[in-house]
Amino acid sequence: MSTKGTVGGIDEAGRGPIFGPMVVAGVLADGKKISKLGLRDSKKCTKTRRERLFGEIWEVASCIEFMKIDAKRIDELRNNGKNLNVIEKECFCEIIKRLDGEVVYIDGLVGDFSSKIKSSFDRQLIIEFKADEKYPIVSAASIIAKVERDREVERIAEELEKKIDLPLGSGYPSDRRTRDFIEEWVRRYGSLPPHVRRSWKPAGRFLNERI
Repeated sequence: MSTKGTVGGIDEAGRGPIFGPMVVAGVLADGKKISKLGLRDSKKCTKTRRERLFGEIWEVASCIEFMKIDAKRIDELRNNGKNLNVIEKECFCEIIKRLDGEVVYIDGLVGDFSSKIKSSFDRQLIIEFKADEKYPIVSAASIIAKVERDREVERIAEELEKKIDLPLGSGYPSDRRTRDFIEEWVRRYGSLPPHVRRSWKPAGRFLNERI
């Protein structure tokens, strides 16, 4: 990554969960300042380290932008014929517009979406898979997105857990606690909990098992 001048980075968190939003974040910062933070991909940081880095990124960044696409909105867009790749691409494009960096590094997108994004902008866009592991500015965006999503999931958990006295878990369908939570909610109330992505296949399976 160039450390000369201001650079931008974009990444997302929460693409695959059944609970809560997807968050797309963009960070604009001086390349040298962001490199000095010792950043790495948010998935490889502890929660405590992510929270600390979150504050440090805000201190050195010249601009931070993020979008939260909640479960209800994701379902609406999917019901209108947009798959998650299209939703993600549109969010990335919106964040690119908000960042005024000469160079923007972006974590890789599926299929031909990378070329479609590049053709839509005049500035230099570097789109690579695992960019969050290669470029500190994308790691910064990854951390912002992850912390914002985690905080939203914590808010959802605080709202819902008291109603059935079970932990919500991470919100991913692979998480046993999340599956137990949804199964118990469906058993008690006969419907899916709020903030669940109802257009997700696992959501339908939870209801089908109840019938």
